[in-house]
Amino acid sequence: MVDVSQHELVPDHVLIDDPEEIETVLTEYDVKKTNLPKIKRTDPATPDDAEVGDVVKIVRDSRTTDQAVVFRLVVS
Repeated sequence: MVDVSQHELVPDHVLIDDPEEIETVLTEYDVKKTNLPKIKRTDPATPDDAEVGDVVKIVRDSRTTDQAVVFRLVVS
């Protein structure tokens, strides 16, 4: 079976464990946790240890900004 999370086109998905880092992100964007875009727990790119309610940081390569960072809330 192929592990799609290891494909070169799949951006890095990192689970944020630090509550302070999550709070910093929410404050910076002036949103609540539930306002973040969603990612399903069953998505192949979601880290294995992610639980519903966790926040995942996704780092993509970008032509204009070198790297684009987005955040997703893990849902069921």
